[in-house]
Amino acid sequence: MKLIEQHFRVTAALIVREMSTRYGSKPGGYLWAIFDPVAHVAMMTVIFQAIARMPALGLSFPLFFASGYLPFTFYQRMSSFMAGTMKANKTLLSYPVVSPFDAIISRFILQFMTDALVAAMILLMIIEFGGVAMPMYIAGMVQAAGVAAVLGLGIGTINIVMFARFPLYEQIFGIINRPLFMVSGVFFLPETLPNPFRDFILYNPLVHIIMWFRSGIYSEYRADGLDKGYVIEFALVCFALGLMLLTVSTREIREDRL
Repeated sequence: MKLIEQHFRVTAALIVREMSTRYGSKPGGYLWAIFDPVAHVAMMTVIFQAIARMPALGLSFPLFFASGYLPFTFYQRMSSFMAGTMKANKTLLSYPVVSPFDAIISRFILQFMTDALVAAMILLMIIEFGGVAMPMYIAGMVQAAGVAAVLGLGIGTINIVMFARFPLYEQIFGIINRPLFMVSGVFFLPETLPNPFRDFILYNPLVHIIMWFRSGIYSEYRADGLDKGYVIEFALVCFALGLMLLTVSTREIREDRL
């Protein structure tokens, strides 16, 4: 019981530290975390309004792009933030009371809370200023965002070890990860693609996450091809693999040999 309480205290202290170092030392702090995605949605809206008369779903361009961009950022920001966990907490890990798992959990909680706050504010702004009035299935959106965050957690935890052991892998991962934004369904509906492209793109778990999130916003969206079980299993396997790699590398991490 004392050990669990100790982990709670360490995690809480690390969250406060991460908040102060990540947001407290930057001009604007949390305001920048909100402005960046708002700017992305606004930019995409302007570009695609000039190309198409109507979005692929509904009547609001900002809402359509937000429905794809927001769940994607739950994965992208989480995986990027988690990959730098050990470097950011290198000095603290020299203390036996602080474990790599504490550092990972603290970063996960902070990033998820930040992304959830940003997503809620962007959607509220679109509803308020865009004149959007439609029922939304909040639980489904939260579930999709949670799975995206766990997927980012798993990939990020794997990359903690892989980036340290294999510098070339970090470059390869960057090349592979970069086009995901374009091929994950942020700008389009995967079910509108012709075969075999449609079947091939459904191997990407982010496609299912975005479809899942969009189905919570648009009640008329059927999300043909959505497989929630596939993406949940994929995320959990990645997280389990990340924990396994981290566990076998704990001593090297503490001794700064990675």
